[in-house]
Amino acid sequence: MKTLKTIILGLIAVITFGAASAKSNPTAAEKSSVNYTLTSYVNALTLGQNDAVSEVLDNDFKFTMLRGKSIVSWNKDQMLESLKSTADIKQDCKSTVTITESNSDITVAKVTLEYPGFTRTNYVTVASTTDGWKITSIYSVYKS
Repeated sequence: MKTLKTIILGLIAVITFGAASAKSNPTAAEKSSVNYTLTSYVNALTLGQNDAVSEVLDNDFKFTMLRGKSIVSWNKDQMLESLKSTADIKQDCKSTVTITESNSDITVAKVTLEYPGFTRTNYVTVASTTDGWKITSIYSVYKS
């Protein structure tokens, strides 16, 4: 009887971990969707889950941020380097994604991160490329 319980618990663990790993390995079709692209970006910002963000940023990606009266611009490598500093750190914010424009070639989304005391709004442009949907630019604004 003890052996049967051990086998059953082992099977439950295998099924549970198998189901969890299946969800963390999206198919090629899922990876080439706008939803996957935006979710990967938001997860990198809010949860520090940076695993997929490199593949959803286009090679010619540009990040622009308004800091007071100055403008800061980064390329893909600089953005990825910045995200490394927040890897595995969950941000204290509420995030919302609103699609403002979408067609078969391009999607523009407004990603709002509401922190205590200020709000960060990112305007994200996602383009349909030969490699799937990629983020080509992000414009970020902070408001208190």
